[in-house]
Order: sequence, then C-alpha cells, then structure tokens
Amino acid sequence: MTMWSKLMIDMKTLTVSKEPLDEEYRELGGKALIAQYMIKNVPPQCDPLGSQNQLIFCTTVFAGTNLTTTHRMSVGGKSPLTGGIKESNVGGYAAYLLAEQGIKLIVIKELPASNGLWLVHIDAKGKVSLKDFSNYEGINNYDLVNKINELFGNKLATVSIGSAGERLYRSASIQVSEFASGHPSRAAARGGLGALMGSKRIKGVVIEKPEEPYNVKYADEAKFKEVCKKLNKMIAEGAKNDPFQKFGTISTIEVTGANGILPVDNFSGNLFPEYQEVGTNRFMANLATRGGRNKLSCQPGCVLQCSNVYNDKDGNYLTSGFEYETIALFGPNCHITDLDAIARMDRICDDLGVDTIEIANAVAMCMEVGKIKWGDADAALGLLKEMADGTQFGNLLGNGCEATGQNLGCKRIPVVKHQAIAGYDPRNTKGTGITYAMSPMGADHTAGLTMGRAFDDCGRAAQAYVSNKLQVAMSFADSMMCIFAFSHMVPGIPLLGELMAALYGGKSDVTRVTMMGVKTLLTERAFNKMAGMTMEDDRLPDFFYNERSAATGSQFDINDYELEVLFDF
Repeated sequence: MTMWSKLMIDMKTLTVSKEPLDEEYRELGGKALIAQYMIKNVPPQCDPLGSQNQLIFCTTVFAGTNLTTTHRMSVGGKSPLTGGIKESNVGGYAAYLLAEQGIKLIVIKELPASNGLWLVHIDAKGKVSLKDFSNYEGINNYDLVNKINELFGNKLATVSIGSAGERLYRSASIQVSEFASGHPSRAAARGGLGALMGSKRIKGVVIEKPEEPYNVKYADEAKFKEVCKKLNKMIAEGAKNDPFQKFGTISTIEVTGANGILPVDNFSGNLFPEYQEVGTNRFMANLATRGGRNKLSCQPGCVLQCSNVYNDKDGNYLTSGFEYETIALFGPNCHITDLDAIARMDRICDDLGVDTIEIANAVAMCMEVGKIKWGDADAALGLLKEMADGTQFGNLLGNGCEATGQNLGCKRIPVVKHQAIAGYDPRNTKGTGITYAMSPMGADHTAGLTMGRAFDDCGRAAQAYVSNKLQVAMSFADSMMCIFAFSHMVPGIPLLGELMAALYGGKSDVTRVTMMGVKTLLTERAFNKMAGMTMEDDRLPDFFYNERSAATGSQFDINDYELEVLFDF
C-alpha cells in the first residue's frame, strides 16, 4: 500500500532522500507531530542556530481529505527567540500541494559546510532536489516569488524567507504563498523560525502541482465521506454568521476596543476611543472604493474565507492577509490611527519576513522611551526601513520586543518566555493571560484565547478552567485544521473519533483526538523543562500584576498556585 512520504534534507552533505513516513507518526500531524518528532530527535539544550537543531514542516492529521481547512502547515524547531519548543501554524497553498505530492513531513538538519544558499525544489513529477540559489541572497519575499514564478511557472506554492531570515533576526518569519494570488503573505511568524531556516541556508521551498496527485488510503472511505460531509456542513452553517467570514479578523477590534481588551500605548490599559478609525467600517469602506476584496480563501476548499486583499488609495495592491493582530499592535498599541500606514507596515514585514506581533511591540518600546513619538506613523515606518536596511538599530529591532526594550532601558516589556504578547490585554481577559503565561510556546493567543472578562476575584477558577480546556482543544485543532473553522464544529467533536477510525482504522473513539492534545502539551512542557525552563518562565511581566487597567480598574491577579496546577490533568 502506498504510504505518506517524508523528506530528509541533510545540509552538511547537501543530500535529499524521500522515505516512507515512520509508522509511529502515521496518525499524527501538525502540532502533535512536531512535538513527538522533536522530543525524540532534537536535543532540548542544543543551540537553536546550531547543527543539532532541525527545521520541520508537516501537514495535518486529515491532510489530503475533503475536510475543510485541513491544509494548514506546521513549522517546528527549537525557537531562536524563546529557547524552547516552537510550532508555528500557517495557512496558504503549500500544505495542500505537499498533500498532493504525498509528503507528510519535511525535515532539514545539520548546517552546510560552505556559506551558499539553496532552494528545495519539488517538481511536478515528485522529484526533489537542492538548487543553488546563491544569486538570490538578500532578495525579499515579494521579488523572490516573482523570480521563482519566472523560473518554474505559477502552478506552485512557495515557502520562503526574506533578508531578515538570512540575517538571523530572532523575529524572522517564514512566508507562505496564498492560494490563487500567490502573494507571500501568510506567515509562520512566531518564535524566529525564519532565522532557523536562514541558519540552514535555505532560501525557500518550491512545491509544484503534481502531474499525478497522491490518493489518500482510507480504512473506510464511504464512512469518512459521510462524516466529513456532516462536519463541513456544520462549519459552513456556522461561518454564515461569523464576522471573520463577513469582514475578516479585523472585526475583532470592535469587540476588544469596547471592552478594554484592545492593547493601547504599550499595554497601558488606557481606553482608545479612536479604535474605529482602524476598525471594520473604515476597512470595508476602503475595500469598496479601492478595488480591494475580502471573503477570500488562503487555501483551497476553505468555507470560512477570512482572507483579504487591501489596496492603497490609488487602487494599487498593498498587502493581503491583513489581520487583527497586526492592526491592533501597530495601531492602538502604538497610538496610530492611519490604516493605510499600518497596511504599509504589514507589507514591509511580510516582504522582509518578520513577525508583525514582535516588531509592532518593539516599535511600542521605542515610543515608550521617547525615541519616537506616540502615534507617529512616519517615524514608525522609518524604523521599519532601518530594519530593512540593516542599520545597527534596525538589526536590534529585528531581534524583537525584549531585545529592543532592554537596550532602550524600557521598564514595561510585554513578553513571556522572551516572546511578545499578542493583541489582548490580559488584565481584562484573564483566561488569555493564563494562556500567555503557561503556553509552552511563549506568549501565544492562538494557544487558547478566552476573550472572557473577569475583574479582580470574580471568575478566577472559571478562567483557569477555560484556559486549560482551550489549550488542549487548540493543540488538537492545530494538529488537524484551521482554528477558525474548528470553532464552528465544537458540537461535532465526537464525530472526530469516527473520522479517525474511517481514515486510519481502529476504534471510533474521540479520545484518540482529545488525548492527542493533552499528550502534545505535556510533551512540549517536558521539552522546555529539559531545555532549562522553570516555573519562573510561566509568568506574565510584573506590570500586569501591579498596574490596574485604566479602562476597567482590573489587574492580572491569578496567583502562582493557580498557574502551577493548570496542567495537573
């Protein structure tokens, strides 16, 4: 029986081998596969940019099937930013074509002996090769994708780094091309995995659409299709009333802005009455008058369609996949109300290949200490230009929020495990604050975003309980599909056991999925402990405990014991 393949790429010998996927990984994918592969194959105390670290790409548990949004790609390795385990999850076209190529896992190990630069090329016949790409050094993602299309055509997906990854910036992202448009605007952004790719001297991965697509082997194909149809219908029905489907993730601003959850002026806790200047109405009006679009799919077959294309005032393409996090953190958190300027910042970050969450927080550090003024969009763009140009301060900025804040002597640095927190003030969504503190990934909203309001002592147990359950749920969701679609199939979770049995055989038991989430979290925590992390790393910065939110009067008051018992399952 034809099996999924894995690609093993050794940069020391510059060799590529395609092998059958290990039996122990057969029922895994995404976040779960990253965790189990790393605990076995990557020494936790290794240098993140050294020869022992490995860069891992993989598809999901249900890759190659018709379950909607199951073509997410997970990128893994020891994080150059956090020093712990990292799985960064990304949409786009790459995972779909990897599934069509019959590839579940790509592993890139060792370091090259020479300072060349290479491209991993998977052609339409399934042949895999390393191509010398030294001539493309220093070229950023948008130009790089154009040159790749000139070389190989446009029936392909790209995975690439810009100059930030080559320079080993600890904020460096890996950019994946969107379905249909081909823009390199989907980011595996968090944790500096672009620097890991740069250390391996891999400029990009090109996956061509295969002449003969791989056919998934089912234990019971008819049963799988029956259950899959129910779940797809459930998600599609839920998506009809989802603001993400109607507008995109920018719609979150209307919720966070009204409830004190929106980050303002470096998480000062202040209200920001002007938040609607960078909210849904302005965004939709600009789309309507400039030829932009929303309701786009970043991967084939998505029924949620939360992606978009945002044009400038002259109707020229500016950016795509323009998301809430980028807008909240470059916008209100830097007191900037110019949506076009924020879109330009997003484009620069995607092109250079850096995490917008990390860099926007670093820019807020510069405003906090008076290096530039609050709300000065031109000055913020000037800092991003320094980063692109590789000036001394630009290189510092490229290493992220904590490095920048410490260098400038900033007292309020919003990081956990050295990673900047996302666009939700944890004093007013305490469950999310617990997730920030306890996630093995560092401050990560996608690990379990509660959006709940709980002031002072109210609802503390409930917030911890919800964070725990959501972290488990997000761990198995990130192993199988987009978390936005997953949110609409929560009533159908028991059906996932039936899907597993229909695809892989064995018992129809939902614990096959839920225990995957628990095991993944515990494995990630074990890796971090062996890497040297302690309970002291599982804490928010002091100012969230000590400074009340001016918007609500709340502070983060979850005590250490409540955090320490969170994963006593």
